[in-house]
Amino acid sequence: MNQKDHWEKVYQSKRPEEVSWYKPNLNVSLDLILKFAASENAKIIDVGGGTSTLVDDLLAKNRTNVTVLDLSGQALKTSKERLGKLADKAIWIEGDITNVQPQEHSYDLWHDRAVFHFLARPEDRKRYMQNLNHTLKAEGVVIISTFSLKGSDRCSGLDVVKYSPETLQTELGNHYRLIRKRRRVPSNPFWH
Repeated sequence: MNQKDHWEKVYQSKRPEEVSWYKPNLNVSLDLILKFAASENAKIIDVGGGTSTLVDDLLAKNRTNVTVLDLSGQALKTSKERLGKLADKAIWIEGDITNVQPQEHSYDLWHDRAVFHFLARPEDRKRYMQNLNHTLKAEGVVIISTFSLKGSDRCSGLDVVKYSPETLQTELGNHYRLIRKRRRVPSNPFWH
């Protein structure tokens, strides 16, 4: 089963709150985004946004330049239905970040809580980085959450690549400088 089929099956068979990574609000992500993209006009992309409520919270904070990108059309459909008419205030892209290419230098902030650790093949990480480099503005900020070296080896039935801040910095390269790191231990037992 390819990645797209896998995620479509997950989002068709489970309600958003039934997946192991569900949180009713992504307060850590939201706080970081509001800190590093303080302007209400900041252009933000949530890579792998799925059925996350982060877009809801951003729209509630008057952030109207929000793009949600996800491989699963079902996940995006679920989020749009949850938001109702507010969904029209966001941009929705169904696609694989290693293949789709948003507009050049268009984002002030790139948020990824759900994709990078699933990129097991070096060529996929390379294409991800090419898209990140292509779409992020020169002074842009990247927020990436991954599994730590002590974290689980699998999530949602898939293998994950685990990182320390140092190994993630190596993957990102010299164009990026670590300004903050945070370790979070998942409380959901399905992560283990």
